[in-house]
Amino acid sequence: MAQQGVQLVHETGCGCCSICLDSLKDPVTIPCGHSYCMTCIKSFWDKEDEKEVYSCPQCRNSFSPRPVLLKNTMLADLEEELKKTGLQAAPADHCYAGAGDVACDVCTGRKRKACKSCLQCLASYCETHFQPHFDAATFKKHKLVEPSKKLQENICSRHGEVMKLFCRTDQQSICSLCSVDEHKGHDTVSAAAERTERQRELEGSRLNIQQRIQDGEKEVKLLQQEVEAVNGSADKAVEDSEKTFTELIRLVQKRSSDVKQQLRSQQEREVSGVRELQEKLEQEISELKRRDAELKLLSHTEDHNQFLKKYSSLSQYFGDVATAVSEVRDKLQEVLMEKWSKMLQTVTEVETLLSHQLTTREDFLWYACHITLDPKTAHPWMILSEGNRKVTNMEVSVSKKHAGFTHTYQVLSKESLTGRCYWEGKWDAIITIAVTNKDGSNSGPYHEFAFGYNDKSWGLDSRWGYVGVIHNTKFTPISGDSSLRVGVYLDHYGTSTQQLFKNLGAGRV
Repeated sequence: MAQQGVQLVHETGCGCCSICLDSLKDPVTIPCGHSYCMTCIKSFWDKEDEKEVYSCPQCRNSFSPRPVLLKNTMLADLEEELKKTGLQAAPADHCYAGAGDVACDVCTGRKRKACKSCLQCLASYCETHFQPHFDAATFKKHKLVEPSKKLQENICSRHGEVMKLFCRTDQQSICSLCSVDEHKGHDTVSAAAERTERQRELEGSRLNIQQRIQDGEKEVKLLQQEVEAVNGSADKAVEDSEKTFTELIRLVQKRSSDVKQQLRSQQEREVSGVRELQEKLEQEISELKRRDAELKLLSHTEDHNQFLKKYSSLSQYFGDVATAVSEVRDKLQEVLMEKWSKMLQTVTEVETLLSHQLTTREDFLWYACHITLDPKTAHPWMILSEGNRKVTNMEVSVSKKHAGFTHTYQVLSKESLTGRCYWEGKWDAIITIAVTNKDGSNSGPYHEFAFGYNDKSWGLDSRWGYVGVIHNTKFTPISGDSSLRVGVYLDHYGTSTQQLFKNLGAGRV
């Protein structure tokens, strides 16, 4: 129970003397109920001895004769308990007004923080000095607000009165004298009435803002969900592509390993067969050398009969050996040619397999190349634009000498194509996209230089609603739309001219 009393004193500050603004020492309570240090209240009343009327420093109640001061034992006990527990009943430094705080207008000496401001009194009070606004009936109708430094702004600078009215005509606060002076005849209402109406507008604005906030938060949530969906889709696509490429790499590596093993196995078999033939041939050569030595020895024989006898047998053997060597040589050449052709066929099959891996537009884009047109080769009626990447037939006459195509409406690219190349284009009307050898000549009969009308060019042709491939004047229709965007893929690795154009391919994009 004592602990609760100590806590109450600590929280309410009732253990503080309002004269010395320190904790009570030898506390006494005067008839009005307020308590002070015995020394402080004695000193205060000593100054009033001449008046013979003694008042309370807080509520200003008067007493006569001078009250007898008796020690307040309950407060004294609480002070002792405070000392034991180490609590301080006196307000800490944060109870005093500092920079930026609203100070009590009643405190003398060091001022305490104001806890309330009165709009009628236009003054601010600390916890001790605003007590009369609760006790005295005169102050009970006053409007108490949070401490404010702007109370003086409520006073009319011209008449010195509190501004309780609002002029709607001039949109400013005024006092009662202003309403009959320079604001006479204006639309004026009480400040409270104007506040009520503006409060309604404010609440409406707040509701509107809150609704917009809710709508915005919904939009943000939807956008966040969209972001999450996009991220999820992208992550899934990346994961799927990683799996696809991982599997593709595994298959390519396995195929490479299989081909390598097949080639090495084939190599071992063929080398083994060649070694056998080589050893047999070497044996035959050794035998021939031995026979040659015998023939040499025989050539020095002086006995004619012995010479003729041995020569007959040796020449017969020599013929047999020569025949055997010839057969071994032929066999060796046959084996080498046959097996080498098989090995080349295997390598060709691998290259074909790799080429067939290109099935989607993304696959072909790995070999994308930048194509620009050469204005020097363009027919005079053909106009290039968009950085020499677009050509238009204008059918206009040009009088100046022209170095480009003159008999055919054609234009070449600046770039020479080799290896694997892929590009895309859009066509309309009658047009041919072609690949050709460039021999340096741009003029001549139509059938010799028109794309697809000779054996040196292959073209993808669009005319009369049909699409087809044209080569050496032969037109072969293919499935497709005459008005479409096409991609052209060229596979050329140092092969012959005819093989080069056989590798030309085109399709929809």
